[in-house]
Amino acid sequence: MRILICLAAAVLSGSVNAADNWPGFRGPNGDGVSTAKNVSTTWTETENVRWKVPIHDKGWSSPVVWGNQVWLTTALSDGKKFFAVCLDKTTGKVVFDKLLFTADNPPNIAQYNSFASPTPFIEEGRIYVHFGTHGTACLNTVTGDTIWKRNNLPCDHWRGPGSSPVVYKDKLFLMFDGYDKQYTACLNKATGDTIWEKDRKLPYPDNGDLKKAFATPSVFEFDGKAQVVCSAAVGTIAHDVGTGEEVWRVIHGGMNEACRPILAHGLIYLTTGHTSNLIAVKAGRTGDLTKDGIAWRADKIAPSRPSPLVVGDLLYVVSDNGVLTCLDAKTGKKQWQERLEGGKFSASPVSADGHVYFVSESGKVVVLKARPEFEKVATNQLDMTTVPADGGKVDVRCMASPAVVDGLLFLRNHTHLYCIGKK
Repeated sequence: MRILICLAAAVLSGSVNAADNWPGFRGPNGDGVSTAKNVSTTWTETENVRWKVPIHDKGWSSPVVWGNQVWLTTALSDGKKFFAVCLDKTTGKVVFDKLLFTADNPPNIAQYNSFASPTPFIEEGRIYVHFGTHGTACLNTVTGDTIWKRNNLPCDHWRGPGSSPVVYKDKLFLMFDGYDKQYTACLNKATGDTIWEKDRKLPYPDNGDLKKAFATPSVFEFDGKAQVVCSAAVGTIAHDVGTGEEVWRVIHGGMNEACRPILAHGLIYLTTGHTSNLIAVKAGRTGDLTKDGIAWRADKIAPSRPSPLVVGDLLYVVSDNGVLTCLDAKTGKKQWQERLEGGKFSASPVSADGHVYFVSESGKVVVLKARPEFEKVATNQLDMTTVPADGGKVDVRCMASPAVVDGLLFLRNHTHLYCIGKK
C-alpha cells in the first residue's frame, strides 16, 4: 500500500518550495512541520523582531503566507463585521483590509472563542477565508477583489466557529459541527458552488452542546485515491473527496474536538476532545475501524485544542493545561513528560530546523530541541499588556498557531502580528 500525504501546496504547485509558503492551518502538509532553516529560537520585543504590526478588533485565526503576502482574519468582538487583512511579508505594511461580511444579530459567543478563529487557505492568486456559517469568500490576492461569496451554509455554532477551510486540487472542504447541524461541505473552489454535502451520521447524544466540534479536516491519498478525514464529536469519518461517500469511521467518543488529523508512519493520529485520549488508526483501511483498526492508544494525555506534532519518530502532545508528553510515534510508548511554562495552551505546536515551538495563551513561547530527551532551549515572552488605542476591552490571550516561512516565525497575540527573524 502506497501512502501519500496530499494536502495543500504539495498538490497545488509542485514547483513551489514548501519552506517559502505556509498555505493553511498548520502549514504545507497540515502537520505543523516546516523545512525552513535558520529560524530564531530566542527573541525579545527589541531583539530578532523584524516587525510588529497591530491587528484591529479580535481574531484567533493563524497567519498564512504565500510569496510576499501574509494574510489573517479578524472581526468585531460582537460579531457584526468580518474582515480579511493582508500584510507585506518584508515590511509588515498593511496591503489590504477588506470588510467581507456583516451580521445584524450575531449570537453571543463570549465563551472560549472569537468570530474569526478559522485560519484562511491561500494559493497562487487566491485566498479562501471562512467565518463558519457567517460567511465564506474567495479573494484575488493581487487586487483584493472578491471572486465569490457564500453565507448560506447553516449551522448554530453555539460557541462560535473554529474549523478552517482546506483546498485539495479543485475542491474546497468546510466542516460544520454545531448544536443543530453537523456536516461536511465540498465546494467548487473556482465558483463556491456546492459539489456535495454529507451529514455526520454518528451516535450523538441528545444534547446539542455535546455535538460541537472545531476540527479542521485533512486530505490524504492512499494508492492514488484521496480521502478527506473529518474529526468530530463522538467519532471521525473519512469521505471520498470526489463523491463524499464514507470510506472509514472510528467511534472514539468525546466532544469539543479541535485537533487536526495527521498522518505518519502508516498511522493516522486522532484525539478525542474533552476525554483527552490519543489514538493511532491504521491508515489505508476501509469500513468501521473502531474495533480492529486502532494500532495503539494513549489515554488521558491528549489536548482538546492544540493538535499533535510528529517530528521523525517522536510524537508530541501538549495538553490544554500545559503538560507536554513525548511518545514514540510508531508504538505510543512514553518517552518523557514535563509541564511547560505558560499556563494554558490552545495554539498548535510547530517544528523547524531541529526545534519545536509551543505557544501558550499567556504569550510564553517554549522552544525545545526535537530529540528523545527533554531539552529546553529558551522561553520567550510576547508582550501581552498592550490595550487598544480606543481604550476598549480586549481578551488578553494568545490563541493563534505559528507560521514558519523562509527562516521567519509569524506569531499572533491578542493585538499584534509579529514577524520574528534573525537580523
